[in-house]
Amino acid sequence: MFVNKPPIFWISIVFLLFLIFPINAIRPHPGNGIQDQIDSSMQYFSEAPDYQNEPQCPNIDRTSLCDPSLVRVAMTLDPEYLRGTIAAVHSVLKHTSCPENVFFHFVAASGSGSVDLSGIVKSAFPSLRFKIYAFKETLVKGLISSSVRQALDNPLNYARTYLAEILETCVKRVIYLDSDTIAVDDIQKLWQIPLTGSRIIGAPEYCHADFKKYFTDEFWLDTELSRTFEGKKACYFNTGVMVMDLERWREGDYTREIEKWMRIQKEKKRIYELGSLPPFLLVFAGDIEAIDHGWNQHGLGGDNVVNSCRSLHPGPVSLLHWSGKGKPWKRLDIGMPCTVDSLWAPYDLYRHPKNPIF
Repeated sequence: MFVNKPPIFWISIVFLLFLIFPINAIRPHPGNGIQDQIDSSMQYFSEAPDYQNEPQCPNIDRTSLCDPSLVRVAMTLDPEYLRGTIAAVHSVLKHTSCPENVFFHFVAASGSGSVDLSGIVKSAFPSLRFKIYAFKETLVKGLISSSVRQALDNPLNYARTYLAEILETCVKRVIYLDSDTIAVDDIQKLWQIPLTGSRIIGAPEYCHADFKKYFTDEFWLDTELSRTFEGKKACYFNTGVMVMDLERWREGDYTREIEKWMRIQKEKKRIYELGSLPPFLLVFAGDIEAIDHGWNQHGLGGDNVVNSCRSLHPGPVSLLHWSGKGKPWKRLDIGMPCTVDSLWAPYDLYRHPKNPIF
């Protein structure tokens, strides 16, 4: 019955269809592209509560990155560990009395520009003060040698060595935190710990640990190399939680000192197995500000080869650290959590989509 209808009839039909079915409804779904998937990933993190300063907090200049009243925390933003980073930030804000005075310096691989990391952070923390810095992995790629666990070979794992060069010169002090940490105490207490004398780093120190195991037999048998610890009471410290004096670091050019040891490892002889940790020990062990052990209850991820469960160390706890192979979000997702993972879960802002990006 529609045969031989005049053109004006068909034009009218098309016009009516557009009125009934808006053009957006008949367009292809925009979520088919990779960028659209990345953009939609922002919805996978719930928005954290809006934590606000207590009355006694000092006023800050919200327009200045160089305000000396800021408490500065540096972390890496790695898509693989993003869930951990978001949980760590949440824990810091939840437990500090002056959350609006905390500034986060995030370091991301320069090649991660396709992921809207800034948008993801803002979706979880709309009022957070932060800046993202691009880390040129070429700075360190040629210096990295293989270690006991592939994750430790990620160039971004070495970003802590370059903080003094990456961050603005007005940033004179920073707290570095790994992405698998959770603060359960006020971060300002850690920030206010003094670094006495000429010390560059403050961290919990463990002098009961077997310090020799962090280096190979080749290192200890080489009298020239092992002489670096001569006259020092060298103790192990974990580099996942550090208070760092970046001003003194720059003056002493300690980045080059760490690179020197990495070159020896890469070009001359194998002197260690644990990624970015041993060069820090070679440069700073025996001369750090010893902080209370409660500020780094580390090892909760098991050892670096086996995903094993660990219990908390005796004593007070200010910060939990899932260093080691096992990460709490992965163990929770597969339904095989360790007991300590229940302490991480309340800070997790991740929603579980059908097709997660990370």
